[in-house]
Amino acid sequence: MHLIHPSAPEFGMARYSWGLVAGALLAAAPLLAPAASAQQAQAPKIGFIDSRVVLRETPGYAQAESLFTRDVEGYRLEVQKLQASLDSAAQDFERSSLVLSPTARDARRKELEQQQSQLERRASELQQRAAARERELLSPLQQRVNAAIESIRAGGGYMAIFDVSAPGAGILAIDKSLDLTQRVIELVKTASR
Repeated sequence: MHLIHPSAPEFGMARYSWGLVAGALLAAAPLLAPAASAQQAQAPKIGFIDSRVVLRETPGYAQAESLFTRDVEGYRLEVQKLQASLDSAAQDFERSSLVLSPTARDARRKELEQQQSQLERRASELQQRAAARERELLSPLQQRVNAAIESIRAGGGYMAIFDVSAPGAGILAIDKSLDLTQRVIELVKTASR
């Protein structure tokens, strides 16, 4: 927005129009006041939740977390064994590389590279499996939480409910009276009975 200074020479008429605009606004102020108070009365309602807190308090979450932790621990142990095997093979190669012929040394180096590639591929597969397992375990819980949030939003006439724990939420300060987290937790627990 550019502000035009009334004394700017190329805008000589602006000096007179500002006065007219100000006068018109002052004259219309009594007429605009009821409209402004009506808008304030109908101001959109907003609220917020902390979805991490809600999810932790959702019935079934502790069991899902325990199952996920157990599964991921198995994946982690498998990757550790593969890494230990690769490290051992690399140490053997280092110890014997001086006595190996150049051809044998190149062949062993290629074997190590293949073993490294297999390790990376398996680790990636296990990460994908862990992510799928997490979705499988959390999806029913998140559906219940989302249903509770939508019920509170619609029933309370809220225009929007924000998640302050979402990555990139960008909320630095907020009125605590807008916090709907406990209401969502109570509704989820009630619906789970």
